[in-house]
Amino acid sequence: MNGNDTHPNKEYKMNKILKFGEDVAGFNIPVLNEREIRAAAGLLFLFMFTSILLVLLKENFLMLKYAVTIFLTDIVIRVFINPKYSPSLIIGRLIVRNQVPEYVGARQKRFAWLIGVALATAMFTLLVVVNSYSPITGIICLICLIFLFFETAFGICLGCKFYSIFHKDKAQYCPGEVCDTKLKQEIQKTSVMQMLVILGFSAYIFFTVFLFNDNFSKRPHALFGTKSTTETK
Repeated sequence: MNGNDTHPNKEYKMNKILKFGEDVAGFNIPVLNEREIRAAAGLLFLFMFTSILLVLLKENFLMLKYAVTIFLTDIVIRVFINPKYSPSLIIGRLIVRNQVPEYVGARQKRFAWLIGVALATAMFTLLVVVNSYSPITGIICLICLIFLFFETAFGICLGCKFYSIFHKDKAQYCPGEVCDTKLKQEIQKTSVMQMLVILGFSAYIFFTVFLFNDNFSKRPHALFGTKSTTETK
């Protein structure tokens, strides 16, 4: 048996590994499951946000360095190997495994994650390799948090918004079908009364802060405990 006979099979297996997106019946392009992407974004957001809080409150950069390293490794696997083998997406898939998949186009997600690779690489270089911090690292962290938060909380891929700017072909299968022009359903419309509620609530918050800020600033006392010795002196 000639050794070259197995070459096509090996190439096929390699193409199955190094692939971006899944082939699903009914879709003419590779797609991804938006539900597991949002779950993964939520996990990464929690990890990054906790790490940044430690920096702000305790000036401890250790967890943030680990978070940036893990984030960069995870997103590089997504973009350059296969999203199927991204640890955060695997965990996300396990979390939402009982939910009906919501398919989205893989092309715009790849473009968005390439932006993530650039941001994570810059952050890794400055924070881990150079071992420095500056307003630049702070801005990059903030951008990453905003991207992750919008993905997990609203299902809005901010990076995907830039896809149409750099590509002539229109993005397909966007979350919530926002790529398709359509009329809003009645439940999606916002009435004048609802907008007035938002304005009234904003005014309520403003006057609450103005009138009660001094009272709210007072340290609460222990309801069932006793005052400390320093307070009684």
